[in-house]
Amino acid sequence: MTRPASGTPRLSVILPTLNEAANLPGLLTQLRAQQGIALQIIVADGGSTDATREIAEHQGAEWLEGPAGRALQMNLGATRARADWLLFLHADSGLSDPGQLARALAALRATRQQLGHERVAGHFRLRFQRTRPGHDLAYHYYQEKSALNRPECTNGDQGLLLSRAFFRQLGGFDESLWFLEDQRLAETIRRLVVWITLPGELLTSARRFEQEGLGRRMVLSALIMNFHAMGWREFFERASDLYRNQDQTARLQLKPIFRLIDQLNRETGRKVSRQRWLATGRYVLGHAWQPAFFLDVALAYRWGLLRRLFLPLHERLFEPLCGLRPLHYVTAALTWLWFRAYGRWLDE
Repeated sequence: MTRPASGTPRLSVILPTLNEAANLPGLLTQLRAQQGIALQIIVADGGSTDATREIAEHQGAEWLEGPAGRALQMNLGATRARADWLLFLHADSGLSDPGQLARALAALRATRQQLGHERVAGHFRLRFQRTRPGHDLAYHYYQEKSALNRPECTNGDQGLLLSRAFFRQLGGFDESLWFLEDQRLAETIRRLVVWITLPGELLTSARRFEQEGLGRRMVLSALIMNFHAMGWREFFERASDLYRNQDQTARLQLKPIFRLIDQLNRETGRKVSRQRWLATGRYVLGHAWQPAFFLDVALAYRWGLLRRLFLPLHERLFEPLCGLRPLHYVTAALTWLWFRAYGRWLDE
């Protein structure tokens, strides 16, 4: 077994939970079956009302309970960690084979040795576990994207493996906001050192996409990342229902979100509204590589063409132009037109 009754484990696995009785048993069973590595398993709960605690304690995990909030819970779990290495996983994740964590830790330690310092972190490539057919190419694209180490491509679904010393240097997860704590820490790490993609795949549930609608969730995610990048805190304060708990998700309603954006822009006036749309134009240009990458993924998915053509072409020809201010205005105008057309479609 990988979980010693006493002594110092090599890896502390921290699982933030809130009513995860349906998903936790499978992950805990997989963690206990990991070979070649001693684990400490910590369940940091935010006030579950189902059988999450009974399941965690029955399978030998250490139980912690504190205020709800993923950043708060993961930071709390890290305070109880005994290993020199930390792995943060979501409760609806799954491991792909019994040797995965031992190989992942070995890869990260080898990279640390090459760099000569602690400032290195790793994440896994995703593979979605689905219960409904459809959108095959879209899911494949997001799986391929999860293996990249580009800005805003790394999030908590992919797991986070790093040394406890580095985690302390980073100051833990940012608890000041209730959202995107994983993205903020990921981008902080990216500014300090390079991420690595760990060997093996991390299985993740597609339940949110399936329940809310894949296209609608992607639209909302793009809006959230854009508004977070521009520091539009008022939007997040007024849109308190952006992130529902996984057990409460249903068909995503975007119309109230679009109406809120319009209302906030009217309240602040045209000058501030134009500044926001210009910032959106800059943000969209910064992610113009994604359509090129999608074309490469589609060619590989449909016809098996593994060589990337469009992303290198974008990087060589178009990316150097993305900093030009006139293009920011053009992209802002095009995004505004899309926003109006999509909002009208929602109304109809």
